[in-house]
Amino acid sequence: MDLLLRGGTVVTCDPTDRVVEGDVLVRGGQIAAVGKVRPAGPTRVLDARGCAVIPGLVQAHVHLCQALLRGMADDLPLLDWLRTRIWPLEAAHDEASVGASAELGLLEAMRGGTTTLLDMGTVRAHDAVMDACARAGVRALSGKAMMDRGDGVPAGLRESTRASLDESERLARTWAGKADGRLGYAWAPRFILSCSEALVRGAAERAGDRGELVHTHAAEHPTERRAVRAQLGDEDVAVLRSWGVTGPRAVLAHGVQLDDAEARALALAGTRVVHCPSANLKLGSGIARVAELDARGVALALGADGAPCNNNLDAWTELRHAALLAKVRTGVTSLPARRAFRLATIDGARALGLDALVGSIEVGKRADLAVVRLDGAHVEPGGDVFSRLVYACGARDVTHVLVDGRVVVAGGEHQLLDGDEVVARARAQARKLVSRAGL
Repeated sequence: MDLLLRGGTVVTCDPTDRVVEGDVLVRGGQIAAVGKVRPAGPTRVLDARGCAVIPGLVQAHVHLCQALLRGMADDLPLLDWLRTRIWPLEAAHDEASVGASAELGLLEAMRGGTTTLLDMGTVRAHDAVMDACARAGVRALSGKAMMDRGDGVPAGLRESTRASLDESERLARTWAGKADGRLGYAWAPRFILSCSEALVRGAAERAGDRGELVHTHAAEHPTERRAVRAQLGDEDVAVLRSWGVTGPRAVLAHGVQLDDAEARALALAGTRVVHCPSANLKLGSGIARVAELDARGVALALGADGAPCNNNLDAWTELRHAALLAKVRTGVTSLPARRAFRLATIDGARALGLDALVGSIEVGKRADLAVVRLDGAHVEPGGDVFSRLVYACGARDVTHVLVDGRVVVAGGEHQLLDGDEVVARARAQARKLVSRAGL
């Protein structure tokens, strides 16, 4: 049966940024019509009056395996945060706790309108993350973290180079294309200080052979960059480029410390950069030069990063922070609302190589959509719809979410995950995790 989203303000994010007062018709998982639609057959109607109908939000850097660690690693600088809290906790993960963490993260993100994400797991038990994504109905590219060296890396996370590559290959062969094509694999060497040259080169080569993404952290924090220079004699992005992590299938999370020359090189290569403003603020990494990167043609996207360094997986918060922080850095005309909104939609999809499928409301694309109320006291009485979405709306305003035309959130409640059960399981698994970690 067709589904008609009737009477909304349709924010298309198409090449001309059309805003249409009307309907969206969904048929067979695709967008069949936009505008004033007269159904031709049996049709389920979803009343979108007083709401914006938007492309599902895209988060291009998250850690679902860390949702269980929320509130356990606060107020620490990046390298201490990793070595004293995150890595010991991740090393204590088992299949049950990883699964519970992924479900919790998906419940939060999807209720807030996220339909597509790029996820980096931990080293072990990554099948549990992929399984949770399949069951939750999200569109996801995800990969296990790869770590074969590093100061302070616990034994539970340290792998041999061959084992890391082989396990990533197994996961890619097992999960890529599953869940009716919603799942893809992304090779994830964690960051340059925890990976050997052989591991990064191997990941880049195998990902290239399979046409898959390579997803890593880079240029995040000054102390990290100093450590890379001390060990390798060059900046991390230059080293990564020399090791094969470059081009449209390379996604670098953060990029806070990038200079103009690096920005030009990334733009020329087509390498993607994901801005994670809340995490950058909380870890004291700085404010990414988003307006400058954008002006130089760097392909940009947004992401919440992980729950221990944010502490939310709310795409709306990242959207608002991105727009506001750009104004602090480079002036109040920087990154206007209309431009910022594209970072969370079509530009995010483009960064993941999915823009032919999702990211805008256009006939023939997959029906990944969100319905957002515009009638709250914090959003009324009106004004430009992009302004309202970026500066006033939030996750609480999302009522319905569709992925591939399937309603996965209705009335704010996830239809495929039982919210109470997910939270209860997360609490129980978090207690066991902390006990195993000895923290």
